[in-house]
Amino acid sequence: MMVPVFSTQAGLVTTIIPVFNRPNLVARCVRSVVAQTYKPIEIIVVDDGSTDDTPRVVNVLAAEFPGVVRVIHQRNLGPGHAREAGRMAARGAFVQYLDSDDVLLPRKFELQVSALAADRTAGIAYCRTVFGREVDQTEDLLPWKRTAERIETLLPSMLADRWWGTSTPLYRRECIDANGPWLDLRVNEDWEYDCRLGSTGVRLTYVPEVLSREYDHVGARLSRDSSFDPGKLRDRTWATHYVFEHARRVGVDESATEMRHFAKAAFLLARQCGAAGLGLESKGLYDLAGKAAPLFLARCWKYRLYGVLAQCIGWSTAGYLVGRC
Repeated sequence: MMVPVFSTQAGLVTTIIPVFNRPNLVARCVRSVVAQTYKPIEIIVVDDGSTDDTPRVVNVLAAEFPGVVRVIHQRNLGPGHAREAGRMAARGAFVQYLDSDDVLLPRKFELQVSALAADRTAGIAYCRTVFGREVDQTEDLLPWKRTAERIETLLPSMLADRWWGTSTPLYRRECIDANGPWLDLRVNEDWEYDCRLGSTGVRLTYVPEVLSREYDHVGARLSRDSSFDPGKLRDRTWATHYVFEHARRVGVDESATEMRHFAKAAFLLARQCGAAGLGLESKGLYDLAGKAAPLFLARCWKYRLYGVLAQCIGWSTAGYLVGRC
């Protein structure tokens, strides 16, 4: 396992922000971190090969906040690579990953660092997160996903859904160092990362305050159209296989509702891969779904019928036909 280049500074919170072609949004994002009531902090912005005004904007931010904002410029390698570059450069005892279109509320680090100090058995502090829409500047006051619930471990809960946003958790440094590097995936890399953390048995502590905002906006997002793009489908396939292994490592089996949900999602992804012409990936995911929840899917006529059809006409053809029905 690779180890960070820099030594850890006690009490320091490092925020890692990967960005690609978001000059205005990344400026808002960085300023929300600078405005934290907690100090000391450092911000590492990883410019992932931006082709617009983003490199200039992040360099200006670094000049405006010397000693706080650092910038890493790299060729476009995707969010996993960008977060890993930030992790390797981080000096903080705590780490915040943050997407460039989201923001933190001012007391996030203050309250989450305090929560971790109060519970030395916890490796991650998480909070309530709300969801906003850029297009009409409205904000949903309801908590984002399951961030209003008190959950003690990442598995099996993360199997059903990545139930928080990237802005939600604050990690202890030793926790993420033990977890190892981010994978070279452009989608679902965050889901795999958190499930891998879950396989270590890390405990969570909860701060029941709204401390971050996730945003949806007009423009490119890596997660969009991931049901049709062959490259993204391959990455989703790899992530799904890895997540299953993480869950098995801590003994999650078919008796868990989350594992059954996972099996159904893997079956859906198998059909999507088939429709995209990814026959090998489709068969692998179909087999994985059956391995995850054999008794449950044995009673599912759609699953059984699809398997028979795919064996007769091929996994890609079956996915194509089912996708058009």
